[in-house]
Amino acid sequence: MSQITRTVRIGSSNGLHARPAKMFAQAAKEAGIPITVAKDAGAPVNAASILGVIALGAEHGDYVTLTADGEGAEAALDTLAELLTTDHDA
Repeated sequence: MSQITRTVRIGSSNGLHARPAKMFAQAAKEAGIPITVAKDAGAPVNAASILGVIALGAEHGDYVTLTADGEGAEAALDTLAELLTTDHDA
């Protein structure tokens, strides 16, 4: 099984703060496979860790790269990418 990577742009007008970060981390955890998220060229963090996700400091318009490995990786990244590109602050 090969690793799948996807780069998406943060859609929430206030960035990846508490509420969107919590929704994102919860969805990553529910995927049941290892998923990481990295901002720009920064070190990847566990996507299921709300503190790790908030610590990225991703703002509106920033690009983040998701990486998943395992069965259902494609579907998991589809779900997570949609969460990140949606403006949850609208």
